[in-house]
Amino acid sequence: MKRFFIVVMDSVGCGALPDAEQYNSQGANTLAHIASASQLQLPFLQTLGLGNILPLAGVPAVEAPCAAFGKMASRTAGKDTTSGHWEIAGLVLPQPLPTYPQGFPPEVLEPFTAAIGCGVLGNCVASGTEIIQRLGEEHLATRKPIVYTSADSVFQVAAHETIYPPERLYEICRIARRILQGPHGVGRVIARPFLGHAAGDFYRTENRRDFSLPPPPHGLLQAVREHGLTVTSIGKIRDIFAGQDVDISLPGHTNAESMQSLCEALATAPDGLVFANFVDFDMLFGHRNDPTGYASALMQFDSGMRQLLPHGLQEGDILAVTADHGNDPTTPGTDHDREYVPLLVCGAGVRPKPLGIRASFADLGQTAAEYLGATKLPAGESFLAELLR
Repeated sequence: MKRFFIVVMDSVGCGALPDAEQYNSQGANTLAHIASASQLQLPFLQTLGLGNILPLAGVPAVEAPCAAFGKMASRTAGKDTTSGHWEIAGLVLPQPLPTYPQGFPPEVLEPFTAAIGCGVLGNCVASGTEIIQRLGEEHLATRKPIVYTSADSVFQVAAHETIYPPERLYEICRIARRILQGPHGVGRVIARPFLGHAAGDFYRTENRRDFSLPPPPHGLLQAVREHGLTVTSIGKIRDIFAGQDVDISLPGHTNAESMQSLCEALATAPDGLVFANFVDFDMLFGHRNDPTGYASALMQFDSGMRQLLPHGLQEGDILAVTADHGNDPTTPGTDHDREYVPLLVCGAGVRPKPLGIRASFADLGQTAAEYLGATKLPAGESFLAELLR
């Protein structure tokens, strides 16, 4: 068998990039600051070489790591989930996806409200957990959906499930997705269903769904499928790539569910690419400035990976653990950060060694494409020759 697994720890960055100040991310270091703020213990990732990538309190470097290790910089102009995953897949965006720090303009909102038949609440930059507490009761009274954004390229629609059942909310988001094209082509339109009875009681459900801008052509997923191999996605990977070039989609609404799906993929996935996202780090802890919860999630991830690997890997498997951006919960604000991301690569045929600082996330996708025999990707330099024994 020949399979390449890419496991993305959503938002687990490892230090500000040189241009971080342009993105209001100066001083960010998600992993190091969480380690300093908590009693972080990651014994399995430590054996792979996580502490060899950067100094981490409680996760020291080891003399003989079990994986190849390094970190990757981003060449894409952005710090969001969509562009981060696309870059991993060999697609580097020369221009950032549009953002709306002042809210969405009339040329976006007017056709949207006309199409859905009512006005909206919000239309501002906000935290998703805060805005439903602030506007949830008005939403229940007026039945108007709550529209908001963040520092990232997103158009988010929050609605109570008794007013807009998930399928109706998804329909509204599809309308927004059709409108948000061209110069207003945001990376993701996100459905944010919630429940509860009053302010202070509202909570988001697991029925979130992302409607992404279709990725540019010739990325890793397309290359793997054109080579006759299978693409298996776990968690929101399918949504991030707008459902394109995915053969098998396994659930991953939470880290626990993604770990269960990864276990299933290790046992059953056919030859090809397995691309997984673990969402809780970002969604539950980074955006909520909760370093203690973030540390706990990292330790649970470490425990889960220790149980799955290395015995779950078959002959011919390579597995890489990385991230898509940062989200330092110890710094002011709740937005993503422009950071390096860690890179750990293991497998029976992998030579444990330093991989240095890779110039682009796309180096990982290019390596996966070369290993699987797929067409060369538009961006990235493969490190496969350094990797194999």
